[in-house]
Amino acid sequence: MVNFKATNQARLDIELPDKKYFTIGEVSELCSVKSHVLRYWEQVFAQLDPSKRRGRRYYQHPDIEIILEIKSLLYDQGFTIPGAKERLSKSSNKGVLPEKLDTKDPQKNNSYLQLVRMRAENQEFFNYISNKY
Repeated sequence: MVNFKATNQARLDIELPDKKYFTIGEVSELCSVKSHVLRYWEQVFAQLDPSKRRGRRYYQHPDIEIILEIKSLLYDQGFTIPGAKERLSKSSNKGVLPEKLDTKDPQKNNSYLQLVRMRAENQEFFNYISNKY
């Protein structure tokens, strides 16, 4: 099992099975987001682009992390869709949300994602302190 946390103030913990691909139904259940909402988010958020084979969507761990980030921005932090799009595009420009990784070693993917999240959290904290003082 792999633990994922969204990279924002409202933490979302989910346990992901150790597998590479997830169907839309599995992701819907894991993230507590209906499948039609996931399909809509794919149209709206360019960062969310699952693999498609024979008309079926297959999500990977980075896709699920993006979904959790979108869910948190929209539902927990109260962002509008345009506001969440802007926030995600700024985050992805800084390398907060990595592109899909090619390595076949999932342990390397998880370590890399963990480092990226830590860097993003440090940057958010730095920005907060800089604006506050």
